[in-house]
Amino acid sequence: MNKVTCECGHANPEGTLLCESCGNPIGEKEKKEDKKLLDMKYEGSARRSQTYKKTFVDKIWNFFSSVKVGVWLIFLTLLASALGTVFPQEMYIPPSVTASEFYKDEYGFLGQLYYELGFHNLYGSWWYMILVASIGISLVIASLDRFVPLYKALKKQGVTRHASFMKRQRLYSSTVTNEYDVELLKKRLTSKRYRVRVENGNILAEKGRFSRWGPYVNHCGLILFLFGAMLRFVPGMYVDEVLWVREGETAVIPGTEGRYFLENKDFIMEVYEKDKESEVFEEAITRVGDGSVVKNFQSNVVLYERKGEIVHGATPELTEVKEEEIRVNEPLKFESFSLYQVDYKLNELNKMTFSLIDKETEKSYGQITVDLLDPQTEYDLGNGYKVEISTYLPDFYFDEEGVPATKTRIPDNPAFVFKMFTPETPEGESSFVAIQQTIEPSGENKFKMKFEGIETKDLTALTVRKDLTLWILGIGGAIFMIGVIQGMYWNHRRIWIKREDDKVLVAGHTNKNWYGLSKELKSLVEDTALNMPKDQKEKE
Repeated sequence: MNKVTCECGHANPEGTLLCESCGNPIGEKEKKEDKKLLDMKYEGSARRSQTYKKTFVDKIWNFFSSVKVGVWLIFLTLLASALGTVFPQEMYIPPSVTASEFYKDEYGFLGQLYYELGFHNLYGSWWYMILVASIGISLVIASLDRFVPLYKALKKQGVTRHASFMKRQRLYSSTVTNEYDVELLKKRLTSKRYRVRVENGNILAEKGRFSRWGPYVNHCGLILFLFGAMLRFVPGMYVDEVLWVREGETAVIPGTEGRYFLENKDFIMEVYEKDKESEVFEEAITRVGDGSVVKNFQSNVVLYERKGEIVHGATPELTEVKEEEIRVNEPLKFESFSLYQVDYKLNELNKMTFSLIDKETEKSYGQITVDLLDPQTEYDLGNGYKVEISTYLPDFYFDEEGVPATKTRIPDNPAFVFKMFTPETPEGESSFVAIQQTIEPSGENKFKMKFEGIETKDLTALTVRKDLTLWILGIGGAIFMIGVIQGMYWNHRRIWIKREDDKVLVAGHTNKNWYGLSKELKSLVEDTALNMPKDQKEKE
């Protein structure tokens, strides 16, 4: 790198605007505009983005070092995040329906467009991850581009500053005097907690430099926070799933890679009853309705662990780990997982029983029990009698064209098209059976399917949560807040005093709270021959 030598003899990196040692303006723009106040934002130091502009790496560095680019990246990420909240994300839609059908059926054309554009899984999409990563890259590059040269400039700053540097500070005064008590001024500055350096009768007093690093501490915290957020999309680092388990069933726990299973032994729901509760609750129970306010809902479960390796298609061998009662805010915890009670569904249809009946004699030729969650296609009743399920509609309705269809795969309103085969009707007869209605085709059937009974089950919904990134997010947030406090409640103040022939020059600079610095300068020159520095910004 080429060096720019100041008249004081200090060699500055190419692109430096103010000499690192004496502060003499050495940039072309600063030399021409000698009446304007100096831009002290980065001490006039040579930033890489303003020096190197030739190679491809330089262009990438300069692009991400721009504050405007960083603001635009944050704006685009916020806009994309907002779009992700217009409709529910895929993880929150019923697991029994496909995503494309759900968005189209529930939200029409806009929902279908939402799905086609990929907003249904926004926060895990590759382009959203690129936006988040770009913000992190921008923070790293922008911080390095400014922090390193600023640190070097502040470390190398000399006590004796150039006269032009002094005159172009916001707070400045010039006094023609021979009365200049260095020890008195040093004592007063030290009493105000300034770090004072003296050189050939010139003074540099400084305090609060660490506040200048507040924004960069913020950036470190944000970078760590973004890193933690991106780790959530690494398999095994973060799980947030909903597990529905019916009474008496055992299901694999999501996120455990088939290692852990959960059995729902029993689901219990308790409600407040007017005659059994204290007088404190009577008014509320009366207003809402007796038996309408849930007092407690819990799942009595058993946690199992699979033994051996996973063999697809084979029944897993399970060993009991522990038995637990899961209530709201009382989760089941194991390893890094927590299972929270979040929802329930009472009396879901589970099995339906039908009889094959001779319509004329009402004679039954056998019964079939249909598992609504896993129905068979054929039921053999013996002696040449059998029933086939031609069509099964778990959540039956008629669409706009009057065609039978199903909304979901959950058996909330099941309907069947049965094909009945008997020795008398070897070609078979069809019957459409729904709850409380039987629709037969034109022509009279000899046989029919008669509803005999139904079996229901309660379901429990458990949130399966695992978060190995939480401590990273917490540390990142804490570092960010430290940076906020560091930059907000302290400020970097500097006072320069220089003897120039028969004059004494006084200048002051701070990154904020100019009023506080003015008060300190006033008390500094009080009862001395030095003039009080004036705010030169008021002249502009």
